[in-house]
Amino acid sequence: MNWRTIIYVILLVSLNIVKALPRSYRDIEEKNSIGQRFSQLQENNFKAIAMIMFAQYVPGGTFGRAVAMAEDVTALAKRCAAAARDSPDCLKPLDRIFLDTICQEENLPRFTDCCAKKDPERNDCFLSLKNSSGGFVSPFERPHAEAACKNHSQYQHPLTGYFIYEVSRRHPFLYAPTILSVAIRYDEMMRNCCGSAEDATRNLEECFRRQAPKVIKPVKEDGLRQEHTCGILKKFGERTLKALKLAQISQKFPKADFATVNKLVMDIANMHKDCCRGDMLDCMHDREEILHYVCTNQDILSSKIKKCCDKPLLQRSECIVNAENDDKPAGLSPHVREFIEDKGICERFAQEKDMHLARFLYEYSRRHPEFSAQMLLRIGKGYEDLLKECCKAGAPDNCCSRGEEELKKHIYETESVMKTSCDIYKEKGDYYFQNELLMSFTKKMPQLTSAELIKFTKQMTTIGAKCCQLSPDKLLPCAEENLDLVLGEICRRHLTEPINPGVCQCCSSSYAFRRPCMGKLEMDENYVPLSLTPGLFTFHEDLCTTEEEKLQHKKQEMLITLIKYKPQISQEQLTSVTAAFTAMRERCCREENRQACFGHEGPELIRRSEKLLSA
Repeated sequence: MNWRTIIYVILLVSLNIVKALPRSYRDIEEKNSIGQRFSQLQENNFKAIAMIMFAQYVPGGTFGRAVAMAEDVTALAKRCAAAARDSPDCLKPLDRIFLDTICQEENLPRFTDCCAKKDPERNDCFLSLKNSSGGFVSPFERPHAEAACKNHSQYQHPLTGYFIYEVSRRHPFLYAPTILSVAIRYDEMMRNCCGSAEDATRNLEECFRRQAPKVIKPVKEDGLRQEHTCGILKKFGERTLKALKLAQISQKFPKADFATVNKLVMDIANMHKDCCRGDMLDCMHDREEILHYVCTNQDILSSKIKKCCDKPLLQRSECIVNAENDDKPAGLSPHVREFIEDKGICERFAQEKDMHLARFLYEYSRRHPEFSAQMLLRIGKGYEDLLKECCKAGAPDNCCSRGEEELKKHIYETESVMKTSCDIYKEKGDYYFQNELLMSFTKKMPQLTSAELIKFTKQMTTIGAKCCQLSPDKLLPCAEENLDLVLGEICRRHLTEPINPGVCQCCSSSYAFRRPCMGKLEMDENYVPLSLTPGLFTFHEDLCTTEEEKLQHKKQEMLITLIKYKPQISQEQLTSVTAAFTAMRERCCREENRQACFGHEGPELIRRSEKLLSA
C-alpha cells in the first residue's frame, strides 16, 4: 500500500464519508455486495477500512500481513465493481469474504478451529476471539518523544498507517470512522509537537503529555462502550438491548412520540447487531442513516442537538450521545397511573405483552431524566412482575395498587446506596475511598489479580470524583451508567476466566439487576486463603520513595495481599496492622542502611501481625 495513499485515505474519509454512504441504503439491492460497497466507498476508503477490519480480526498478525490482506480484498472488490459482479466470489456476503481471506493465510494457528467451521458458526467463532479483555495484545505505549519525532520526520506516512493498525488490533470492536478520526488527531499531535523539534527550548515530553489524552481518550471510551454494548447483546439478548435503548432515547427525546422513539430503538438495535457481528461496513451505513434521520427530524426529536448536527459526520454521533436531555413537554403529567388503574390493563398485557411494557417504559422514562437507564429497566421489570401476578384469575381487586409502594421502596434504596457512597467519597477522598473499595472487592472477588482489583476500583473512584459533585438530579444517571461499564468489564473478564459462582450469578441472571447483585455480594466463602510463605510479604527500601502515587500503589498491593491472606480480618485488626506497618516504614526510612532495617524489622512485623490476626 502506498503510504501517501493512507494519509489521503484518512483525510478523504473524514471529509467525504457523507457522500460515500447512501442516504437510504436499506432500499438498495444487493446490500451486502462487495462490488457495491467498493463503488459506494471508493478504493482508498474501502482499503483503509479493510485494513482496520483485518487488524481487528487478527490482532496477533503483523502490520504487513494486515495490509496485504486488505489489498487482496480490495483487488477482488475492484473486479466485482467493474465487470465481474455475477461471479460467485462477488456474490458472497462481505463477512464471508473477509473470513475466507484470513483462513487462506498460513501460520495463524489461533484461528485453525474457527476456520474449520461453516458459516455462521465460523463467524461466531471469530467474534468470540475478538474479546479485547483477554489481554492478547500488550497495551499501546506512548513512544519516547524524541524517537517519535525522528520517526515522524523520516517516515510520516507509514507511521500514521501503523498507528491505525495498532489502535485497531487493540480495540477489536471500535467503530472504523472513530479510528480514522483518531488518526487525524494523532497526526495533528505529531505535527504540533514535532514541528519545532529543532528548538532546544521546546519541551517535547510536556507537549506529548498534554496532547496525548485528546488522541487516546476517545479510543478508550468508544472502544469500551462498543464492547460493553456487544456484551449486553450477546449475554442478555436483543430484548434487553432494545429495552435499554428505549429508556435512554425516551429520556433524551421526551417530546418525541412513542412511534418515533420505537423506530429509533429498532434501527439502533439493528445497527448494534451489525457492529457486534463484525460487519463494519454495514455498521457504518446503519449509523450514518440513523444520524441522517435524527438530524433531519430535529423538530420532533430535540431542541438540544442542532450544534451536533452542524458538526462533521465523524463528530456528530459522539456529540448527540453526550448532548443534554431535551426539556420535558409542557403539561406532561407527573404520574402514569393509567398503567395501574385502567380496567383494560390485563387485557392489553395479554394481547400485546412486549408492546404494552415498552409503552410503560417509554412513558415512565421520559418523565424521569433523574433516574439511570438501569434503574428504569428494574422499574419496568417490577411492573411486568406486578402484572403477571395481578392479572391471574382470583387476584384481589387492589392488587396493582401495592406496586406504587414497592416502587417507592426501590427508588429510596437505590438513591440511598448512591448517596452513602458519595458521602464516603467526600469524607475520605480518592485514595482512602479506593482502599474501602479494595477491601470490599478483594473479599467479593479474591480470584482477581492485584493489578485487576486496583484497576477496577480506580475506575470506580474516578466515577465518584466525576459524579458525586453533581446535583441530585444528575447523580444517579452519572453514577450507575458509568459503574455499569466497569461491571460489564468485570463480567467480560469472568467470561474469559471464571472468577467465582457469586460473580457468575450476578453477571448471568439479569442485566438490570447486575449492580445491586454485585453490591450484595459478600465474602467468597469457597475461597482458600493464601498461605503465609516467606515471600508473601516483602519489604524493601523502595517503600521510602517520595513519589506519593508509587507509595500508595505499593500500599494497596500489600492491602490486597493481606485480605487474600486473612479475608475475615476485622476493621480493628486492619487498623492495628496498618499502624504497625506505618511505624516500621517511618523508622526504617530514617536509617542510613534502609534495606538492612527492613530485612530485620519486616519479619518481626509479620510475626507480630500474625499473632494479632490469630487472636
